[in-house]
Amino acid sequence: MGKLRAACIVLLLLYACNDTDKTTARPPVRDTAITRAANEYASIDQSPLDISYCPADYPQQKMENAAAVGLPVARIIYSRPHKKGRLIFGKEENSLCRYGIAWRLGANEATEIEFFKPVVINSKNVNAGRYIMYCIPYPDKWIIIFNSNLNSWGLNIDPGQDLFTTEIPVQHSAEILEDFSMLFTETATGADLMMAWDDVKTFLPVTFSK
Repeated sequence: MGKLRAACIVLLLLYACNDTDKTTARPPVRDTAITRAANEYASIDQSPLDISYCPADYPQQKMENAAAVGLPVARIIYSRPHKKGRLIFGKEENSLCRYGIAWRLGANEATEIEFFKPVVINSKNVNAGRYIMYCIPYPDKWIIIFNSNLNSWGLNIDPGQDLFTTEIPVQHSAEILEDFSMLFTETATGADLMMAWDDVKTFLPVTFSK
């Protein structure tokens, strides 16, 4: 009986050692992610392209019943930069978006907004069509500008082709937003285009017939 007990103990010890070896050899999840092969065709853009629609759930509506859903009211195409510890809004020279200096409302190419029907923005009529959209930020307001130079790169905006200008107030938040975001939110008279980054949030009111 003693010999049988001793043999069982030896077998258990051997099993435990083998299991420990397997556990040790298994790489943690974060290491397997690091060893993942790189994309051999193209690297990932650090400021990803995004499209926001008005209404915001337009893509879902289109997928659920494409035949019954017409055109959206608007869509905006832009690239989303990250804060990455940088100073975003300010008067300092190292501010990414300096007060009083035109900013393309995103990264990479100029931000493009398209209206599929006429709308009203701050009591001004805006025709259906495609526009480049940029802003001039200040501590208490943004000047929003629509421009007709559709094929411009974001850093080469031609003010001579500006079509429409309006001002919107700035709100400050205690919460810091890492990624620049643009989103249409429904209102009683149409929708607001929310633009938010860092501790700043603004709303561009868009009025249209529902």
